Amino acid sequence: MATIFSKIIKGDIPCYKIAEDENFFAFLDINPIAKGHTLVVPKIEVDNFFHLDDTILMSYMPFCKKVSIAIEKVVPCNRVGMSVIGLEVPHAHVHLIPLNNMGDASFSKKKLEFSKEEFQEISNAIAKQFQIDFL
Repeated sequence: MATIFSKIIKGDIPCYKIAEDENFFAFLDINPIAKGHTLVVPKIEVDNFFHLDDTILMSYMPFCKKVSIAIEKVVPCNRVGMSVIGLEVPHAHVHLIPLNNMGDASFSKKKLEFSKEEFQEISNAIAKQFQIDFL
């Protein structure tokens, strides 16, 4: 059975897309803990991040790096942190989270709420920056 992330990648479920290549897909988290909180998922459906093929893992971080650079240029922050938790969806994924302090990385804090227009504005700005820098 396809995961929600596989359905997003295929376009069956809408998302606020940031970037994609042949192996990865990046989109805004709809339950963000920070403005610009982005998920990066491999297109291959594997439950556990550390069970991904080494070849995919080797290209995962460079793709995440490009997305994080675009996020940093759009969302004011000290840096973009990365979290690999993967319990909520059985599809390997990385959270890229704009950070100004350690508390910004807490998944136990209240999730931020944005309108559809705000989500679209954020994703468009990050996607545009990604295209400027890397395409």
